[in-house]
Amino acid sequence: MFDGGVVLATEKRATMGYMIASKRAKKVYQIGNRIGMTTAGGVGDAQQMARLMTVECSLYQIRRGRQMTVGAAATLLSNILNNNRMYPYYVQLLVGGVDENGPSIYSVDALGGATKEEEIVATGSGSPMAYGVLEDRYTTGMDKDEAISLAIRAIRSAIKRDAGSGEGVHVVVITSDEYTEIPEEEVRQRYSIPA
Repeated sequence: MFDGGVVLATEKRATMGYMIASKRAKKVYQIGNRIGMTTAGGVGDAQQMARLMTVECSLYQIRRGRQMTVGAAATLLSNILNNNRMYPYYVQLLVGGVDENGPSIYSVDALGGATKEEEIVATGSGSPMAYGVLEDRYTTGMDKDEAISLAIRAIRSAIKRDAGSGEGVHVVVITSDEYTEIPEEEVRQRYSIPA
């Protein structure tokens, strides 16, 4: 998180054991007006959760005339996952965004545990490497560009050392004004990422 917003960043590799199944996997989804969700785990399960949460956030707005909060989205997602404990979705999800309470981010596990994170969080097979960078470099009060650079640096660290991570960086920035996906070419040029 940064002052006034959230950065969600992922890499793009999907694997099946030791095989790279996709080099263009989408792992960040816009599920609400100012809410995003990152995915790790089984691609089909993650896509199903993204579709379901997108519909639920839309229905909430239609029925109540206002946007679902980030915390409510994380709680709903947690309840859905918890209700499927006997046949769990193989996912580890992050839900982040900005609402009337400000920016926030939650970690949600496959059995429905939801934890509000205070500053930084990482998930997936590359998370140990990403945490090494995030915990070393994060400072309270970062601005948007500093937060973007840090997120990219953490993803690049995971790509270098984790076989399940690779193929580029996808970055989303959420503020009270907008949900913005930074084009891959801009990420490469602006933040010096090799093609």
